Amino acid sequence: MPVIKSAIKKLRKDKKREKANDEFRSLLEQAVKKAKKDNTKESASKAFSYLDKAVKKEIIHKNKAARIKSSIAKPAENKPVETKPTKKAPSAASKTAKLKKTSKTAKKK
Repeated sequence: MPVIKSAIKKLRKDKKREKANDEFRSLLEQAVKKAKKDNTKESASKAFSYLDKAVKKEIIHKNKAARIKSSIAKPAENKPVETKPTKKAPSAASKTAKLKKTSKTAKKK
């Protein structure tokens, strides 16, 4: 235990900071796990935000944050874009065939 008054105050401050950092670190880890599991833009964005804040607060190193961001972003790049099936427009060949049929029937009358 520190004896000097300023050291006692610093110890008090350090304990508060440590507790706050631990809480923030747990939020960061949860966000990163969710982003890797779900692989959605919202979860990735939230994780990126937490990573940037952690770097700013010097909780993690900037290179570690970059490495984690990269690992979160990679599956999103490889994932194919999901599109809804659309109705196919009739082809040009079928249109001309219909026109020919109608013109032949019109001539017979």
